[in-house]
Amino acid sequence: MLSEQSVPVVRATLPAVGAAIGDITELFYRKMFAAHPELLRDLFNRGNQASGEQQRALAGSIAAFAGMLLDRPDERPDAMLSRIAHKHASLGITSDQYKIVHRHLFAAIAEVLGDAVTPEVAAAWDEVYWLMANALVAIEARLYEESGVAEGEVWRRMEIVGRREQSPDAVSFDLRPADGLPLRPFRPGQYVSVQCELPDGARQIRQYSLSRAPGRPDRRITVKRVRDGAGPEGEVSSWLHTHAREGDVLSVSEPFGDLSPAEGEGPLLLASAGIGVTPMLAILDDLAATGSARPVIVVHADRGPADHAHREEQRALVDALPGARFHLWYEEPGDAAHEAATGRADLSGLELPADLTAYLCGPVPFMRAVRGDLLRRGVPAGAVHYEVFGPDLWLAES
Repeated sequence: MLSEQSVPVVRATLPAVGAAIGDITELFYRKMFAAHPELLRDLFNRGNQASGEQQRALAGSIAAFAGMLLDRPDERPDAMLSRIAHKHASLGITSDQYKIVHRHLFAAIAEVLGDAVTPEVAAAWDEVYWLMANALVAIEARLYEESGVAEGEVWRRMEIVGRREQSPDAVSFDLRPADGLPLRPFRPGQYVSVQCELPDGARQIRQYSLSRAPGRPDRRITVKRVRDGAGPEGEVSSWLHTHAREGDVLSVSEPFGDLSPAEGEGPLLLASAGIGVTPMLAILDDLAATGSARPVIVVHADRGPADHAHREEQRALVDALPGARFHLWYEEPGDAAHEAATGRADLSGLELPADLTAYLCGPVPFMRAVRGDLLRRGVPAGAVHYEVFGPDLWLAES
């Protein structure tokens, strides 16, 4: 909760800060990377920096957090903080790094806003920052403890023991600990980070969902090759597709992520598009492995059957669940017109149980459309959960 003296200051200055937040975050990253080039080389996603997505995501999260402090002072935005904290933990972020961010962020605020940043304004926004930062540090400390690792020590050497082409642009890798020690359990729907050393010496990191249920001696990720965009976008996925083979060893993090259905018998909706199918596969696989009779509505949308990664596997998992129903959409169904509707996913004709909990993964426009359909059908906002591949532009575009 903001202090009594900071509330009116933040309320009065939020419009000005919000209007300038794009300039502030762009300058912040420029200053921080000038002082710490290793952060851009070995931690931050260079593709997202080049496209501006990371700057928009940071701006959205800061503005959303400040707004929540003012509008709902007795609540903490746990859903937003949890998504950020899980992503940070998967990267091995440490509490000391928040001090680096603070120093360069506030230097950028002072430079962009100039004389408007009085000592009172600086103190109030300093309070906003540390409320958010300390909340994240606390959540991340708990995540590290639950994973059985020291702060930031999330990396493990994993050998590729299997590689399979799942579509023209998606390949799966089976990973097993190179040290022979057992894997820690994870929750279906979680992801790992993979760190790759690229030709220029950078050690770039990307997150990939675990696409199979827990309980096996290996873990599987499925990597879609990112071909569009300018600059270094897609450099890790391209490197893995081109170079990673059986017998190679990768640096892989412990699993993190909060897109995991709670235990119980309540009905589920698992809605995915494109490579967003991967966490849903792990959830379906887990339900099948545990003999669940839980009602499950499975929705998937893709460009066409050839683009649908793990197509046969997804259908087999749905068929293995007595309470599951499968609804499939292809923009270009071709020979699969008998098994899929043509066009984009449309939930308006689906029968939805009253106590449904929904999990979404795919491009943000797809998830926004599905969430809108669900809200119009009476599904509570708190019952709709999602995972964004990349910076969380959901907040930035809200």
